[in-house]
Amino acid sequence: MPAKSKAQQKAAGAALSAKRGETPKKELKGASKQMVESMSEKQLEEFASTKRKGKPEHVSK
Repeated sequence: MPAKSKAQQKAAGAALSAKRGETPKKELKGASKQMVESMSEKQLEEFASTKRKGKPEHVSK
């Protein structure tokens, strides 16, 4: 499942970094903090690798 916005893609990248131990989990904020706990590394890779071209910065609810 690809990311729907640039913000979601960035959050997945931060969560993936923490999941791999490259950055401390305590530095995560907001959505990335929830993503690291609830998603697998493979799911995070799919979100983080989404192309940014044509994506909105944020998706309205």
